[in-house]
Amino acid sequence: MKILAITSCPNGIAHTYMAAENLQKAAAKLGIEMKVETQGSIGVENQLTEQEIREADGIIIAADKTVVKDRFVGKKLLVVGVQDGIRRPEELIQRVMKGNVPVYQAESRTSEASSQENKPKQNPIYRHLMNGVSYMVPFIVIGGLLIAIALTIGGEKTPGGLVIPDGSFWKTVQDIGSASFTFMIPILAGFIAMSIADRPGLAPGMVGGFIAANGSFYGSEAGAGFIGGIIAGFLAGYVALGIRKLKVGRALQPIMPIIIIPVLSSLIVGLIFVFIIGSPVAQLFEALTGWLAGMQGTSSILLALILGAMISFDMGGPVNKVAFLFGSAMIGEGNYEIMGPIAVAICIPPIGMGLAAMINKRKFAPAEREAGKATFTMGLFGITEGAIPFAAQDPLRVIPSIMAGSMVGSAIAMLGNVGDKVAHGGPIVAILGAVDNVFMFFIAVIVGAAVSVILVSLLKRDIATANPAVAGEETSGNSAAVTEQSTMTTTAAESSASAIAYNEPEVSSQAIHIEKLTDIVTMDLINLDLEGTTQDAVIDEMIGALERNGAVSSASGFKQAILDREKESSTGIGMNIAIPHGKSEAVLKPSVVFGLKRSGVDWKSLDGSEAKLIFMIAVPRNSKDNAHLKVLQMLSRKLMDDHFREALLAVTTKEDAYELLSQVH
Repeated sequence: MKILAITSCPNGIAHTYMAAENLQKAAAKLGIEMKVETQGSIGVENQLTEQEIREADGIIIAADKTVVKDRFVGKKLLVVGVQDGIRRPEELIQRVMKGNVPVYQAESRTSEASSQENKPKQNPIYRHLMNGVSYMVPFIVIGGLLIAIALTIGGEKTPGGLVIPDGSFWKTVQDIGSASFTFMIPILAGFIAMSIADRPGLAPGMVGGFIAANGSFYGSEAGAGFIGGIIAGFLAGYVALGIRKLKVGRALQPIMPIIIIPVLSSLIVGLIFVFIIGSPVAQLFEALTGWLAGMQGTSSILLALILGAMISFDMGGPVNKVAFLFGSAMIGEGNYEIMGPIAVAICIPPIGMGLAAMINKRKFAPAEREAGKATFTMGLFGITEGAIPFAAQDPLRVIPSIMAGSMVGSAIAMLGNVGDKVAHGGPIVAILGAVDNVFMFFIAVIVGAAVSVILVSLLKRDIATANPAVAGEETSGNSAAVTEQSTMTTTAAESSASAIAYNEPEVSSQAIHIEKLTDIVTMDLINLDLEGTTQDAVIDEMIGALERNGAVSSASGFKQAILDREKESSTGIGMNIAIPHGKSEAVLKPSVVFGLKRSGVDWKSLDGSEAKLIFMIAVPRNSKDNAHLKVLQMLSRKLMDDHFREALLAVTTKEDAYELLSQVH
C-alpha cells in the first residue's frame, strides 16, 4: 500500500515538519510506503508528482491552512488539522488503510468529507475576507505608487485638477497605474469567493466585483467601491457553494465546476447587483449630492465634518466619490474652500494608518508594519485607497478611527480657510502650489492623522490576543487566509492565509550556509545545567551565553525580540521542548544555544509539559536567506525522534551533547 501526505501550518515552520516526521515514522512502523509533501515558509518541498498521486491508495492532508485539492479528485482523501498529524499519525494511516475515508470530488464534496475537516477556530468570515485582501494588496500598491509618481513628475496644474498631458511618457505611467486599480475590486471579490467555494467561486466573484466597481451597470457614476466588492465576493462565494451542494446526475457532474457553477453564480450575482443592490445605491448618492449642495455658508463646519467622514468612509468608493465630485464641482464655480477640507481628508486615512502601523508594534504584525510604509507614501500623494487593506482587515476599528481623523482635519481646514484649486488631495497639491493657506493645510493634516493614530492604537487589540489562531506557528486547528509573521519568521502571502508581502531591509549581509545544527552551535553555547527556575531567568541565562560568545551586541535588545515572539504564542511546542527564537539587529552572527533543565521550567507549552530541552535561536535582522527557517525545520524533524530526545536528556558531558546535536541536519 502507498499513501501520500501533505503537511502545513499557518506560519509554515515547526508543526509543518513535526507532522511530516511523525507521519513518516508511523508509516515505517506499519510497513506502509509514504511520501510527505511539506508546504512551509521555505516553499513546497518534496512535491508530489502526478504519477505518485495516480498510484497512491490514499492521501492525508494534515494542515491548518488552505491546501488546493484539485489534483486529488477521485482519490481517497482524509483532511485533518496539523496537530492530528503530530499526535495521531498511526490512527490517520490506519483509517486510510481500512478505507474509512471519503473519495474527493471537486464539484461536490460529500457531507462525510466535510465532517472530516477540522472546524477552524478562526472566524471563517475573517478568513475569507483576508484571502481577498491578500491578493488585492499588490494591485493597490502598483496603482497608487505609479499614479503618484506620474502626478508628481509629469502633472500640470489646471482648473480641472492635476493633469498629465496626453501622449507624454508620464501619461503612459499613469495609465498603467490606473489599469492596476481597475483590477483591485474584482480581485478582492474573486478571491473572497474562491476562499468560500474553491475555484468554482473565482469567476463569479470577479464578475460581481467588476459590476460593483462599475456603476454604469446600475446608473451610478461612482460604483459600489471596495465595500461593494466585499458584498459581491461573499454573495458569489455562498451562491457558488450552494449550487455545488446540489445533487445532480452523473452526466452533469463533470461540467459542474467549469460551466454550470460559474455561469449560474455569475448570472445570479450580476442580476442581484444590477436590479436590487445597485439602483438604490445610485439614488442614495444622488440625494446625498443635492443635500451637500444646500449646506454651504453658515453650516460650513458641519459640512466639513460630513465631507471628511464621507471621504474616509469607503476610501475611493461611492460615498467618497460623492464628496469628491461635489468638491470638484465647487472648483468649477470658483469656490475653492470646499475642496480644501476634502484635500486634507483625502490623505489622512493612509497617512494615519501608515504611521500607526510603523510605530505600534503591539497592534500590527511585522508584515503590516512594512505595508504601512507604502500606505504612508500613498497618503503623501493623495491616494486614499492606500488605507483599504487595513480597513478591510479590521473595519469596525479602523474605519471609525480614520473617519474621526478626517473629520477633525477637515474642520480645521475649513476654520483655517484652506482652499484647493485642483481636484486632488494630499501634501503633493500643497507642494505644487495649488493650496491656499499652506500652513493651516499641514496643521490640519498633522492633527487629523494624529487623531487617527491615537484612536486606532486604542481600539485595536494587541496582535497576540486579537487573533490568537494565527499568532504563531504552534497554534493548532485554524485555517489562516493571511499568513501572519512572527518576530522570527518571514512569510509570503499564501491563500491564505495572510497576506501582505514582507521583505527584510536591503542591507548587506553574508549568506548563512547551514548544513547541520553544529555549524552554528559551539561547545560554549551548550549548558547542561541551567540554573534559572523561571522562563524569564532561563532566557536571561541563555542570552548571557550568546553575549559571552560575541553573538549579540545587546542582551536587552535581543531579549526584547525573544519576548515579542513569546507574546504572540508560546514557543513551548510540547514534549518537554521549547524553541525560543528571535531575529534582531542586536544579533551579530547566527547562533543556537542548547540548554538542559532536567527539573523542567514552565514554558506555557501546548501540552502542559515543562520545558527541559531548550534551544534558543538567534539570527541577525538583516539576513537575506532562510537559514533560520532551515534551523527550525531541522530541529522540528529531529526532535520528533523519541530516542533522540531521551539521549539528549541523558547526556552528562558537553562533548556527548555536541555529538548528538551534530546529527541534526
